[in-house]
Amino acid sequence: MKRFAVVFPGQGSQSVGMLDAWGGHPAVQQTLDESSSVLDRDLRTLIQQGPKEQLDLTVNTQLVMLVAGLACYRAWSAETGFVPEAMAGHSLGEYTALVASGSLTLADALVLVRLRSQAMQDAVPVGQGGMAAILGLDAQMVRAGCAEAMQSCGEMVEAVNFNDPKQTVIAGTKLGVDTACATLKGMGAKRALLLSVSAPFHSTLMKPAAEALKVKLAETTFAAPSVPVVNNIDVKVESSAEAIRDALYRQAFGPVRWVEVVHALRAQGLTDVIECGPGRALTGMVKRIEPELNAVCVFDPASLALAKEALA
Repeated sequence: MKRFAVVFPGQGSQSVGMLDAWGGHPAVQQTLDESSSVLDRDLRTLIQQGPKEQLDLTVNTQLVMLVAGLACYRAWSAETGFVPEAMAGHSLGEYTALVASGSLTLADALVLVRLRSQAMQDAVPVGQGGMAAILGLDAQMVRAGCAEAMQSCGEMVEAVNFNDPKQTVIAGTKLGVDTACATLKGMGAKRALLLSVSAPFHSTLMKPAAEALKVKLAETTFAAPSVPVVNNIDVKVESSAEAIRDALYRQAFGPVRWVEVVHALRAQGLTDVIECGPGRALTGMVKRIEPELNAVCVFDPASLALAKEALA
């Protein structure tokens, strides 16, 4: 069998009915039941019926993406028995990776993510912050363009998600992001695409949210992961509870270094990456970062069967 890693997406690939194709798969249904019980709310109906406007609210999206990613991974594990050599998660997906690796219980992860999502929304009022994906420029040029925009408009904007060699997401105040988009287009960006999000995630404007999260992290039990998890903030594998807590705290207002995470997975000699989640959010990024890696997504029984065959 080939050597592989499992990765989990953050926000963005959610959709109404995203777990329907699994039907009554026991692993998926058990995950939905457990999550609804912990939160004392009907996540199954929210995922199955929406409406989309509710599903896309940050306070809901982060929870359902955690649940969806874990449900897909549990179905994968139940059907294959294959154990990855490493795990990673993009932004919120790091919490899913920690649950899948046994470092964090699903119940504790749900409580943390519920607090994280609400604190992030509260940190910057809706409409005052923004994010944009910058396509066609390398990260160094995006950083330079953000610095120029900050100097010209006097408001904060910075590079926060390094998704692939030619895609970097920026975040900051609305004026800061708008100014940076114009600046970066002038520097040759192919596109500066404003994202439909309700807060400037991973920017330093999220520091108040991180401080609120830090208190809850200190009260939460973390075990050493049974599968190494490469984190976003340092591109390191941590095993102590203190180090994992600190990484999650800093991740809330620090950058997602996804390009380096994928390089780190490849450096371990892995040949394949399995994305567990409701859509192909990370597979394209992985292939653009490390073309020699085979990347596939497990989001329904058919894709699971194809991924299993690819690893044989």
